[in-house]
Formats: sequence, structure tokens, C-alpha cells
Amino acid sequence: MKLPILLLLSATLATPLAVLAAAPHDHDNATPQKIELNAGKKWATDAPLRQAMAAIRSSTNQLLPAAHAGKATSADYDAFGKEVTTQVAYIVENCKLDPKADAQLHIVIGDIMSGVEAAQGKPNDMKRASGVVKIAQAVNTYGKHFDHAGWQAINLPH
Repeated sequence: MKLPILLLLSATLATPLAVLAAAPHDHDNATPQKIELNAGKKWATDAPLRQAMAAIRSSTNQLLPAAHAGKATSADYDAFGKEVTTQVAYIVENCKLDPKADAQLHIVIGDIMSGVEAAQGKPNDMKRASGVVKIAQAVNTYGKHFDHAGWQAINLPH
């Protein structure tokens, strides 16, 4: 079931949210609307998820100061969006989580991809910097809800 998601992701890089809307899920339960812990504990992760999320965190942490200062260029935002989308594709292709953890991860990935769209200037009424902030918030949500040893939250601008 992951292959159709990956094919959709690669075919629709220009419209990342279309991937999540059209992607079939590996589980029977509907994706919850609000992320929650696993009976008070963080959800288990696997190596591919940790690797990709660390890369997304790093890319976000690098661009955030320039985005916040209004100094990031269109090329910076485009490259950032492409890198994050590549990492999400890696998660979709390689991450193998329990169905309940996967459902929770879908919420985080949805927020990340929404941030990618904003960072890439879609829709046009959003500031691109707000997309970077949205991804940073999603990355921090991941860290609060998923067991990732050594995880550090991104400091968000005030």
C-alpha cells in the first residue's frame, strides 16, 4: 500500500497536499483529527522515520532565522520545500509503524506538507515564512508525541 502513496507523492510535488488527500492508508481506522499520546506515552518510531524527521528538523532550523528576518529568497524556500518533500517521500517509502502510530504520524505529515505548500508560495495569500514556522511547529509536535532519542525542539521566533 505504500507504493501508491509514493507514486502519488512523486507525481504531485507541485501540490503536496493532494498526496495526503488521495493517499490510501495502511490501516482501517480513519486518521484522527488531533494528535495524542499512546496511553500517556510517546509512540514508537523506526530508523527511517527518525532519519527523515532529523533531516526535516535540520533543514527547518537552518532556514527559520532567515525566513523570520525576511531574508530568505524564493530559491531558499523552493529548495527547502523540495528537501522536505523528499524526506516525506522517504518516510512514506521506508517507515513501518504500528497502524495506530501511523495514524498519528499522518497528522504530523499533513501539517508538514501544508507548511511546504505555504513555503513554496501556495496559496499565494500566505507568507512563505509562515510555512517554515508551520513545519517547525509540526516537527516540535512530532518530538512531543514520538519516541526519538536525543530529539530537540526547534526554538520558534516570538
